[in-house]
This record gives sequence, C-alpha cells and structure tokens, in this order.
Amino acid sequence: MTTPFAGPARVRFAPSPTGEPHVGSIRQAIWAWLYARHTGGQFLVRIEDTDQSREVPGSIERILESLRWLGLDWDEGADIGGPYAPYVQSQRLEGYHAAAQRLLDSGDAYPCFCAPERLDALRKQQQAERRSPGYDGMCRAIAPADAAARARSEPHVVRFKVPREGATTVEDLLRGPVVVENRTLDDFVILKSDRFPTYHLAHPVDDTAMRITHVTRGDEWLPSAPRHALIFDALGYPRPIYVHNPIILAPGGGKLSKRHGAKSVLEFADDGYLPDAIVNFLCITGWGHGDDTIIPRHELIKVFDIGAVSLAPATFDIDKLNWMNGVYLRNLPEAELAEHIAARLEHDLPIEVPRPLDRALIAAFTPLIRERVQLLAEVLPLVEFFYAMDVPTPPAEEFLTRRWKGRAADAAGSLGIAIAALDGVAWTSEALEVALRGAAEGAGLAVGDLFSLIRLAVTGKAVTPPLFESMAIVGAAPCLARLHAAEAALRSAAVGA
Repeated sequence: MTTPFAGPARVRFAPSPTGEPHVGSIRQAIWAWLYARHTGGQFLVRIEDTDQSREVPGSIERILESLRWLGLDWDEGADIGGPYAPYVQSQRLEGYHAAAQRLLDSGDAYPCFCAPERLDALRKQQQAERRSPGYDGMCRAIAPADAAARARSEPHVVRFKVPREGATTVEDLLRGPVVVENRTLDDFVILKSDRFPTYHLAHPVDDTAMRITHVTRGDEWLPSAPRHALIFDALGYPRPIYVHNPIILAPGGGKLSKRHGAKSVLEFADDGYLPDAIVNFLCITGWGHGDDTIIPRHELIKVFDIGAVSLAPATFDIDKLNWMNGVYLRNLPEAELAEHIAARLEHDLPIEVPRPLDRALIAAFTPLIRERVQLLAEVLPLVEFFYAMDVPTPPAEEFLTRRWKGRAADAAGSLGIAIAALDGVAWTSEALEVALRGAAEGAGLAVGDLFSLIRLAVTGKAVTPPLFESMAIVGAAPCLARLHAAEAALRSAAVGA
C-alpha cells in the first residue's frame, strides 16, 4: 500500500524512559526519521514519562545518546526545544487536565471512584467466568452533578465513556480500515488518580498540539487505536495517519532476546558496529527495496516509503548484520577506517601502552586487516602483538600440531633455517617472503609448514594479518629475538621428550 500523503511529514519518536532503547523501538525511530527526511518534513523526539513508577534514572540521556550515535538528528525535542515545547510529558500536565475536563463537560468522560480492591475482584470474577476483562461501567451510572461533587473530595480516576452502540473504524496505512465494535471496548482510564494521563489521553493531546501527521508505532498498539480514535473525535481533533508496524522476532520465531542480538543500541556501539550499518540493517529488516541490501544512508532517504513496510514480522539476523558491518568497514576510505581503528584501540589496548597511539603504525597495519574484520571489537586480537614490548614464546605444544606433531627437534631445526635465511636480508615484506620461501624450498619443507612456525613465534598467534607485512612492521630485531626464543624452546622440548 502506498502513502496517501504528499506534504512534508511531521513524525515523532516518543520513547518511555524505562530502560535502554532496544532494536525494536530504534527501528521505529529510524523509519520515522527516514520518512521525515524523505518528505522534507520534521522529526521530533518526545519523552513519554507519564508512568513515573517505571522511570529508570539515566534513561533519557541514554536514549538521546543512542539517537546521536546513530546520526538521527531531530528538529524539535526534549533537549533542544521547539515551537511546541515542552517535549517531556510530565511537563505538559496542564494540557491533559484541560482535555480531560472538556471530555467531562461534554459527557464523554466521567469520574470513577472504584477502589483497586473492587477492580481486582472484578477482574478475577471475569477470569473465572471466562469473560473478557474490562471495566463494568459501575460509576458510569452516577449522575454527573453527583459525580462532580464527589470528585472534589474523593480519590478517583477519569474514564472515557465509550459508546455502547456502533463501531469505530481506524484507517491504518499498512492495513486499510480496521473496524472494531464499540461493545467490545470497556470504559478506559484517561486520567489516573495521581493526575497523570494515561497514554490513551496523552497521545491525542500531544500529537494534535505538535501537529504530528503520522503516528508510527508497533502493532501491539493496534487494539488501542479505536480508543485513541474515539478520543480524537470527542475532542474535535483531526486524526493522524496511523502506521502500525510488525515486531522483530528472534530466529525461529518468538520474542527477541539478548542471546539473539537484542542488545541496546549503545551495546552495539561498544561491540564495534558502525552507525550506518545499524541504520541500514534495521531499516531493511521488515522493509525492502528490490534486491538491494547495502543501501547508503543518502539513498535510503531517497527511496524509503513508510507505506511499503511489510505486514509480516521480520526476523533479526545477527549474521546478516555482522556481514553488513564488515562491508561498511571495508568500504570506508582507508584513512577513515584507520581513525575508527585508532579510536577502538585507544579504548581496548592495556593502559600500559603509551598514548596517544602511533598513527603511523595504525596506518601501516590497517590495510592488512580491513578484509579480516566484521566488527571493530575484532581488531585488538589481530594487532595486539604490534604493541607488545615482548611476545612471550607460546608453549612448545602449540607449535607441534599437524605436520609438526611429535617433531620438536625438526621444528627447531626448521626455525634455525629460517633464522639463517634472514641474515642480512633487507627488512621489507617482499624481501622477507623471497628469503623465507627460498629457505623452505631449499630445505625441502612445505612453505605453509614453515610459515606457521614463524607466524606463531613472531606474533604469538596462529591467525594474524599477512605474515611478511606484519614482520616488516614489527621490525628485524624483535622478530629475530622471538624466532631465537622459539627455536630454543623447541630444542628444550625435544631434549625433554
């Protein structure tokens, strides 16, 4: 279904500060931001903190930090203000109270004095009788004048008076008309006893005040949409365009959890993902543009259509995300990639390594590893030997695998051949390769077998960037010292065998 809308869109991301922003809510933010930029409209950030009991300290800061890291700039919002400020719901109580009073005055709402104990008993009775849970309308029958008098002194909530007859139709951009019989809806709370609004009231009031054109949210809110439509109509507000998006599922179905990759956005940042990769991946998870997978941000802005989101729940594919992140890393200009690597190593390297890090060294090994990493967090294990004052010689058994198993003396002798071949060689990757290949062939050794010994001796690892380029960067003296130490360790192991 295509978007029946031609003008600039005003859309909002309206998170609750109840914890870290997860990938499902961030995908909503990405889609809203892209649609605003696609239409030349505005993207707002509004903090919905009316449920004060669930607020987690620091959540607002983490939410805004996540958006900044992703590069989702906003035109109006909690921290920058705007023409419809404030953008924090707990600072907008006066408007909700005024709207609730209008509904009371028009007879579309009423005070409810039912104690929590009565409501709990009612719920249990309905469950026992296998009836749909919902308020039974007891206080609906109180005469308005009596209800108003009692409300001045008794604790109460305000409920919306749902029509008993007819049906309410909500237009959803992805689904078309959604029709709900009014008799299936109970009289729901719009203002709590603490004088804070529920979402059912705050959403129509705020989105009308802020001139929101599209309400994009998860499809878990679809059953509530008729309630919101009734509020809009009762207050005489124009309804926005609704877009209820399907959720993201774990591989194999079911709720997405951390073990499937449902980390917070800032945890993805800590793990070495690039913002552009996350934006690209989450955007196409549930929305596609032909056969394209890698779509740069500027192209996403051009082609994104919020009306083309799939109704089928999408699956979170961490392997695809990792692959995409690797593509984005490899596509960076080398100097920019080196800066990302430098920033990561500043964080990951032990404190003993002198700072600032040598940028020339990073520039030297960056081209050696760019094809080998998918995440920036994978950089340190590949390059830490470049920063070691001394690489301890691995245990002899680590050398004695595959062709060298049980042959410590032969391995030691082969390293001795390599050491001799390096005597007087110009310390460049090209000269090192020629010398060591020649030594292997002259001794009748398989080059791979010899090179595996050299690699482990020089780097302390079995898997590294290209060997000869790495040796050239490490330098002659450290490499030769490590080769001699490994040779001696293998000779000792041969004697002790």
